[in-house]
Amino acid sequence: MQVLVRDNNVEQALRVLKKKLQREGIFREMKQRRAYEKPSERKTREHAEAVRRTKKAARKLAQREGLIPAPKKKVRETGRRPAAPAAVSAEA
Repeated sequence: MQVLVRDNNVEQALRVLKKKLQREGIFREMKQRRAYEKPSERKTREHAEAVRRTKKAARKLAQREGLIPAPKKKVRETGRRPAAPAAVSAEA
């Protein structure tokens, strides 16, 4: 995996790298490999993940076809603070 550093902006490159690693599932795999996982536990986990993916795909398809209502969109704050009122000088 490769990330370009532009204008010596290492912080931004790190953020991009972390996002790419997150998308690829590297962090999840590292966490799983910290301890030994028995083959039976691995099969159980992988089966549960497959069932979850299948249910999610079926739910998305049903939503697209209009069989079930789509979830309501969450209203997200912009994260910006409201503008501070202009400073009024107290010269009288």
